[in-house]
Amino acid sequence: MGVHIWHWLLMFFSLAPLSCSLSDDGLALLDLSKTLMLPSSISSDWSADDATPCAWKGVSCDGMNNVVSLNLSYSGLSGSLGPQIGLIKHLEVIDLSGNGISGSMPASIGNCTKLQVLRLLKNKLNGSLPDTLSNIEALRVFDVTHNSFTGEVNFRFENCRLEKFILSYNYLRGEIPEWIGNCSSLTQIGFVNNSLTGQIPSSIGLLRNLSYLVLSQNSLSGPIPPEIGNCQLLIWLHLDVNQLEGTVPKELANLRNLQLLYLFDNRFTGEFPEDIWGIQSLEHVDIYNNNFTGHLPPMLAEMKQLQQITLFNNSFTGVIPQGLGVNSSLSVIDFINNGFVGTIPPKICSGGKLEVLNLGLNFLNGSIPSVIADCPTLRRVILKQNNLTGSIPKFVNCSSLDHIDLSYNFLSGDIPASLSKCINVTYVNWSGNKLVGPIPPEIGKLASLVSLNLSGNRLYGEIPEEISGCSKLYLLDLSFNFLKGSALTTVSNLKSMSQLRLQENKFSGGLPDSLSQLDMLIELQLGGNILGGSIPSSLGTLIKLGIALNLSSNGLTGGIPPQLSNLVELQSLDLSFNNLTGGLASLGNLQFLSFLNVSYNMFTGPVPENLVRFLNSTPSSFSGNPDLCMSCHSNDSSCMRTNVLKPCLLPKKKSAQAPLKVAMIVLGSLFVGAFLILCVLLRYNLKPKISNELGMLFQGSSSKLNEAVEVTENFNDKYIIGSGAHGTVYKAVLKSGEVYAVKKLIHAAHKGSNTSMIRELQTLGQIRHRNLIRLNEFLFKREYGLILYDFMENGSLYDVLHGTEPTPTLDWSIRYNIALGTAHGLAYLHNDCFPAIIHRDIKPKNILLDNDMVPHISDFGIAKLMDQYPAALQTTGIVGTIGYMAPEMAFSTKSTTDFDVYSYGVVLLELITRKMAVDSSFPGNMDIVSWVSSELKETNQIETICDPALVDEAYGTDEMEEVRKVLSLALRCTAKEASQRPSMAVVVKELTDARHVFCSYSKQNSGPSNS
Repeated sequence: MGVHIWHWLLMFFSLAPLSCSLSDDGLALLDLSKTLMLPSSISSDWSADDATPCAWKGVSCDGMNNVVSLNLSYSGLSGSLGPQIGLIKHLEVIDLSGNGISGSMPASIGNCTKLQVLRLLKNKLNGSLPDTLSNIEALRVFDVTHNSFTGEVNFRFENCRLEKFILSYNYLRGEIPEWIGNCSSLTQIGFVNNSLTGQIPSSIGLLRNLSYLVLSQNSLSGPIPPEIGNCQLLIWLHLDVNQLEGTVPKELANLRNLQLLYLFDNRFTGEFPEDIWGIQSLEHVDIYNNNFTGHLPPMLAEMKQLQQITLFNNSFTGVIPQGLGVNSSLSVIDFINNGFVGTIPPKICSGGKLEVLNLGLNFLNGSIPSVIADCPTLRRVILKQNNLTGSIPKFVNCSSLDHIDLSYNFLSGDIPASLSKCINVTYVNWSGNKLVGPIPPEIGKLASLVSLNLSGNRLYGEIPEEISGCSKLYLLDLSFNFLKGSALTTVSNLKSMSQLRLQENKFSGGLPDSLSQLDMLIELQLGGNILGGSIPSSLGTLIKLGIALNLSSNGLTGGIPPQLSNLVELQSLDLSFNNLTGGLASLGNLQFLSFLNVSYNMFTGPVPENLVRFLNSTPSSFSGNPDLCMSCHSNDSSCMRTNVLKPCLLPKKKSAQAPLKVAMIVLGSLFVGAFLILCVLLRYNLKPKISNELGMLFQGSSSKLNEAVEVTENFNDKYIIGSGAHGTVYKAVLKSGEVYAVKKLIHAAHKGSNTSMIRELQTLGQIRHRNLIRLNEFLFKREYGLILYDFMENGSLYDVLHGTEPTPTLDWSIRYNIALGTAHGLAYLHNDCFPAIIHRDIKPKNILLDNDMVPHISDFGIAKLMDQYPAALQTTGIVGTIGYMAPEMAFSTKSTTDFDVYSYGVVLLELITRKMAVDSSFPGNMDIVSWVSSELKETNQIETICDPALVDEAYGTDEMEEVRKVLSLALRCTAKEASQRPSMAVVVKELTDARHVFCSYSKQNSGPSNS
């Protein structure tokens, strides 16, 4: 009995210490938590007093109390993943997704040889993937999506059991490993948005269980291996946005379960295999931006599951299958910019689900089927630039229609009054047709209409007064018609109007003072009418006029009112062919003019100094004003070089033959001009063409660029002032003292730089706006390209907000003006360029600041020229910068202006908070949008998120109310739902109103007290 008692006591005391001390796995986890920072809600639960960690949050154990699972996904972790993870050798699952973990993946993770699931997606991990991963042969799921891993995939599995292999959205280089074909259990491969090169390995064809192969947005080259046709369980095949080439193998027709086929933005050629159209499971076929040829077979119309087919920007020809759209699930048909002929399928909307129909830029003929005007689901109809004839069908069920573009066809007949049934339409462009008759008064029922373009038709009569019901209209283009009457009084009620184009009609009745009510106007085109009268001084109140003011050929009399000097943002002014008198002194303040024409008036006196530059660029701007002169200094020889203006210092001699001299000068100028044009045409036709892509681009003199190469010592690194995805930028100070920025693109080093440079030149060479960077010259050579920009003295907005020490002072007025100027620039790109331009990478680094802190949007290397508002146009992949990309960019291939609005909203938040879009001070995995929303939800005090310096300046003042308004606007711009974001035109208006309202309030309350 005693022996048994002693034996029991001995066992008790020997086991007691074990029950009080933490297991080895627990100690390893506690040690891990020293670098892997846990939120208090978790760390408080991890206690060294426990015998095992099996009850800790995020920890699971097996029957032997070995830790087999560590799942702390979306738990607000930060810090780094330390080497202690390798001490927990029974781990089967590690899931740390959706946190803010940074640093590298430790090599010791290779010690966890029983690991089956490793999920580290949506963190901030970087560095190379360790080759010790090769030791984990039990691994089934490996997902490190949305991190910053670099280097090559240098591990391999000899006995591969992988089922999911996801490396998307990192910075990985190298080639897809050949050993991937050994992983016979693989069902998902995701390598999206890396920098992978080389060819797709044919060994992928061994993966008979593969369902998802997603290799989008890399730099893969070569052909599609036909062996992929063996992967007969494949559901998704995403090879888009690469550099793949050759023909598409017919073996892909063996993929009888395929639902999504994405081949867009590659270099494919040849005929698209006809048998692929026989895959009945296909839902999306997106093969745009290639060079496919051939016809579409009739069997295309029999694909019952097909929802979206986008073939735009290819070379398809032949007739569109006439059964397309009948009893189908099609919601998007986008065939723009091909070579299709014949008629539009007569029942293309009969399936009852069609939302987008884009057949523009083809050679289609015949009439528009009536079914298009009676399609209740249709939102966008784009049939522009075809050979369509007949009348526009009467609209019946069109309440969903948002966008109708029938421009540049041969449509005739009148404008159907039934258009008023399309109550939600926002964009109508029927320009360049043969429409006749008056504008129906029913147009006034379109309360949502924002853009109406009926230019270049044969419309007559007056603008109906009912048009004032289109209260949201910001663009009205009725130019080049036969309209008459006192139109300006009618349209003065459209308070949201930004662009008014009524030129080349028969409008009369003068320029009424009521035009000043259109205080949102940025463009006013009234040339070529019979308005008569004088220029009212009230035009000077339209201070937002920035694009153009055209009053030419209207029989105007009197002088230029001094108030026009208030139009300081104006870039284009045309007062030619009138009877205006007096001097040009009122134009002396217009520093941003890039186009001027005051020819054939009766102006007198000297040309203001700021306009003298037009004598060199366009001397004809001053022709036909014999009493205009050029002020000359005694040592100014340039006066003697102009044939248009005489020096003001020379006495004028009256002569009866003066009119004859003027006529001779005009005839001589016309002769010289014709001769020069002939020379240019001959030179253009005879000179060798360097590149077809550049054939239509402007190329300036390379003299300044040659000097820029010299003064930068052939682009020595010491002159570098910036670099980006599209080139390196150097500062060049020329001998004249002019300072420029030069961007250098190396074609050999970057295969895509030709496209990038051409895109940037096409964009910058054609647009002019105060808030956009201005292209001066470019030079295109075989080895590299050079672009010459104006140098921006204050660098980028990023430099001013985050990159300079000590931090420069930014008072609220500067921040506000940067916000407003950037908004003006974006609104111009979205609404005023044709085709419209989506920048797609708006961020502080791409907003440059001149000496006066005026913002200039730069870097259009990834800008997308597109049709105005087409829903079905696709991007060239998900582009942009983390923290500035709209949420829908993660899953959408549709490029819209909403992307830019979101990015702009992030910039507004940075201006207010002076924090970066992805800032280390934010808890968890938050970006600036989620952080601001979280802080305001908790306290509703904007002082908690504002830059402290801004709070000190603005607290208790009217400016703080402006800050609140701008912050509210920023949150709307960054709404998760794109449909809830305002347009940039609305942003400009609300920003302007915010300052205007509070400035007015301040003035009203700043007078003497009545006490």
